[in-house]
Amino acid sequence: MKAIRRFKVQQPKSLVTIVEERLRKAIIDAEMRFGEALSEDALSSALGVSRTPVREALARLQLQGLVTIVPKKGTFVFAPTAEDVAELCTFRFMLETNALRECLATAREATLDGMTGAIAAMDAAQASGTRHDYARADTGFHEVFFLHCGNRYLGNAYRSVSGRVAALRTHLSVPLEGEQARSMSEHRLMVEAFANGRLADLDGLLRQHILRARDAYGDVLRRASAG
Repeated sequence: MKAIRRFKVQQPKSLVTIVEERLRKAIIDAEMRFGEALSEDALSSALGVSRTPVREALARLQLQGLVTIVPKKGTFVFAPTAEDVAELCTFRFMLETNALRECLATAREATLDGMTGAIAAMDAAQASGTRHDYARADTGFHEVFFLHCGNRYLGNAYRSVSGRVAALRTHLSVPLEGEQARSMSEHRLMVEAFANGRLADLDGLLRQHILRARDAYGDVLRRASAG
């Protein structure tokens, strides 16, 4: 009997994973508001599943920082404060700058291909898509750093906050007039600096990009709380 050639069997997704991914997308895409109460019964009915997979999916989303489960009160979409945003942006800058250093050292061409592909998706979103399409492409641009950095610890650290980063981008930057034009210009400059190996310029551009987002998000949150 001939030896069976090895191949990877694709396992079907569990129901909990399917529910988790759907709810994660709903939060990131702003289908649900920050701080919105989530009813297990209502979600079960809307998704056509029992409460058990919904409850397990919400527990997973709590670990990702996307929902808050308060005993005897309920489950809520996370509600960031300006202070939360500032801390997250600082952490994000630390992760992204280190990931880019690794990408430049070990996977320059693959990273550049990924960045230019994301730029193309952002261009397409600006031309004929929606602001939400642009936000998704923007998220994809920054995920490229961690796909190619070759350091699983950096990747895991980023994944622990990536949902919150993407949700902030969609909830808070999409409504801002002119934000995507500014964002697009900054991303193009980052690609140029990366392509030419200008690490110091890249660090400066990334810092400017993230800190500007921090200030814009903080202003939106402060205005919302004051109103």
